[in-house]
Amino acid sequence: MNVDIGIWGRLNRVIGFLLVLTCIAGVVVWYLPLIRNNEAMRKEINRLKARVASEEENSRRIENTIKALRTDRKAVERVAREKLGYVKSGETVIRFEAPRAVAEQRH
Repeated sequence: MNVDIGIWGRLNRVIGFLLVLTCIAGVVVWYLPLIRNNEAMRKEINRLKARVASEEENSRRIENTIKALRTDRKAVERVAREKLGYVKSGETVIRFEAPRAVAEQRH
C-alpha cells in the first residue's frame, strides 16, 4: 500500500539529503587543515630522510678516509703532499693556479 503524501514526502527527502550533504561538508571542512598539515609533515619527513642519507654517506666517506690514513702509508703521503706541500728530496714541484679573472669571478 503506497500512500502519496504529496509535497511533504518529497520535501522530507530533500531535507534529509541536504542534511547528509551538510554533514559530509562539515567533516571535510573540519579535517581539511589536518590533511594539509599531515601532507606538509610528510614532505618534511621525506626532506629530512634525504638529508640523513646524505649525512650518513658523508660520514662513511670520512670514516673511510680516517681508516685509510691510519692504515695506508701511501694515503698519508698523498695527503701530506697535497695539503702540506711536502716533497721528497730531489723532486721538483710545479703548481698550477687559476687565472686571476676566473678566481675573482668565483668570489
